[in-house]
Amino acid sequence: MRLLVIDTSGPECAAGIFDAGAACMLALQSEMIGKGHAEILPGMIETAAHEASLSLKALDRIVVTIGPGSFTGIRVGVAMARGLALSLGVPAVGVTTLSVVAEPMLGRDKPVLALIDARREELYAQLFAGDGAARGEPQALHYDEALRLAAETGAIPAGSGALILGGAASPQIDAIPLDIVGRIGARLAADVKASPLYIRGADAKPQTGFAVQHA
Repeated sequence: MRLLVIDTSGPECAAGIFDAGAACMLALQSEMIGKGHAEILPGMIETAAHEASLSLKALDRIVVTIGPGSFTGIRVGVAMARGLALSLGVPAVGVTTLSVVAEPMLGRDKPVLALIDARREELYAQLFAGDGAARGEPQALHYDEALRLAAETGAIPAGSGALILGGAASPQIDAIPLDIVGRIGARLAADVKASPLYIRGADAKPQTGFAVQHA
């Protein structure tokens, strides 16, 4: 199975071709840009396909990160994945960033608590069983709540939030490796929709108090 993998959930914009049979990336394009994913993502996809010597028409599936993460970035990535999937007649599936963070810690006897820095003294959190099955929905928790959940479940904390709970400064950016996104996306059912996962609203709020009076 050949997959186009897209991540625009944070300041990094990344796209690549993943070979599920060989469990490896055939091509990868990535740039830390902060904003402006919509402008460079199409070119990255085209370049990745060229480097993999693969026509987009030969893809079996498109995988995209759906959040939690950058409100605008997620919208860009999901829209691109859906549009390409529709034009190519292939499934587009969504992978959460929390599942990506948890993946390297799975396979142990303990559950894993994926934690991503959400700012405002909160963490995006989700509990996973050792086999990767979700044990609850993604949520935003205060630091104290996340500590309590980890203690109550005996879970292994993973992600930038784990550093925060340990007293260290947050790197603020969690690594979202495309090979892990591809691996998770390859094993999902084809009907797992690529829909944005917004736990909180956008950080940018419309200004108030500046209404223009109409004549």
